[in-house]
Amino acid sequence: MQAFQNKTAFITGGSRGIGAAIVQRLVRDGAAVAFTYREHSAKAQTLVDEVEREGGRAIAIQCDSANPDALVSAINETVSTFGRLDIVVNNAGIFPYGEPESFTIDEIDQTLAVHTRAAYVAIKAALKHLGAGGRIISIGSCFVERVPVSGISLYAMSKSALTGMTKGLARDLGPRGITVNLVHPGPTDTDMNPADAPGAEEEMAWTALGHYGKGEDIAAAVAYLAGEDGRYVTGTAITVDGGYAA
Repeated sequence: MQAFQNKTAFITGGSRGIGAAIVQRLVRDGAAVAFTYREHSAKAQTLVDEVEREGGRAIAIQCDSANPDALVSAINETVSTFGRLDIVVNNAGIFPYGEPESFTIDEIDQTLAVHTRAAYVAIKAALKHLGAGGRIISIGSCFVERVPVSGISLYAMSKSALTGMTKGLARDLGPRGITVNLVHPGPTDTDMNPADAPGAEEEMAWTALGHYGKGEDIAAAVAYLAGEDGRYVTGTAITVDGGYAA
């Protein structure tokens, strides 16, 4: 029996990279999956087509995570399509890079809206549908534990906020039988951060293993937390970073 048979997952930012790997893993394990994308419609449709060819169920929903109304609508569409909601994965992200003086207020607000507010809004909307056994998982960052270079402060700040959110919600939702956790990826080979990009060798050197991870590595941690084996894990983080923070 598949681990997520008769369960539905909602994933933000699922058309590519880590998000797409999470979609593929949860579908492979039996879940029906709704995922959002902001602008990569062709990649989103390609992923849906791949899932359906393999006998799975998935829908792609165009949604800017910085737009609270769009997020709530996406949650509602998920439940309307599949009839239930069991797993929420907050994955959508952007990567602002620069010295503190370089960021405008709009850029600061946008980063916090996508990484911090969106996660809380999606969870708030999902709680109308999640019951006992529900799982909430957010994707953080290795920069929460270690920031070895300049230019990452805004990104690290926005991802660090997820730690407090996760711990607080674990207390709020534990009595309902809902777990809330984080996964902190390290350098991961995606189109946003390819392992052959300029500077990649330096990133590899920061890890203990000396190489990038794959999206599947992050998806495996998500699947563990979302599954029955993760039933007694809440309010914490699993770090999947190749020893980046060691």
